[in-house]
Amino acid sequence: MRELEASEIRDYVRERYGALAAQSDDAGCCRPAKSPNQKKGCACGGAAATTYAEKLGYSEDDIASVPEGADLGLGCGNPLALASIKPGETVLDLGSGAGFDCLLAARQLKGTGRVIGVDMAPPMITKARHNAAKAGFANVEFRLGEIEHLPVADGSVDLIISNCVINLSPEKSQVYREAFRVLKPGGRLAIADVVATQPVPEKLRHKLAAIGACVAGAALVDDVKAMLLAAGFARVDVQPRENSRRIVAEWTEWKDVADFVVSA
Repeated sequence: MRELEASEIRDYVRERYGALAAQSDDAGCCRPAKSPNQKKGCACGGAAATTYAEKLGYSEDDIASVPEGADLGLGCGNPLALASIKPGETVLDLGSGAGFDCLLAARQLKGTGRVIGVDMAPPMITKARHNAAKAGFANVEFRLGEIEHLPVADGSVDLIISNCVINLSPEKSQVYREAFRVLKPGGRLAIADVVATQPVPEKLRHKLAAIGACVAGAALVDDVKAMLLAAGFARVDVQPRENSRRIVAEWTEWKDVADFVVSA
């Protein structure tokens, strides 16, 4: 089976997620979830329904605090639950999408510090800037760029967050090296992403749609740890969430993905 080029994967992901940003304005909460390219999975049906964001660990207050359309249902966890944001910090979001986690980070900063979102899809940047303006946050900015080549100065960031994005990169080691480069000494990395608990089957590893659906690009847990340590990070901890398999199974038409992929 033909090996996919890094540029081919990156172009597909850019186009795929740019299209999701453009579609989101007229696609309601209950659009079908089981597309091979889509992770939307909220439940509708009244006050007792649990939204997809709540399943990932966000509170009702979190969801209500951001403009409609900031949460596109594309995450696999809540990195802010790990982040311990402190007043005055500079926070960087890798693959910031429509700005959901950036706006929640800005809310926690309470007018102090700075939040920078980086995304490689121009429609996502446009949408995120619109959402930040609607939310009234002056300390949030969004930059067009690739997470393998961050448009961010050396040693300028206190905290990096990311939500189900690094798995999409064909050059994960480079992403972690870039993250280490832009962090200040003592800086922190707090991410939610998918990991593989066993090798991804060959039949999926080379499918662009399966990569775009955040399953085929998942790296093995030990490989993630090794890449982080090689990049210079210390005190590395990767915690797979076994109870996420049910959510992962809803992302694609390939029914067995939850047998080898979980969020962490």
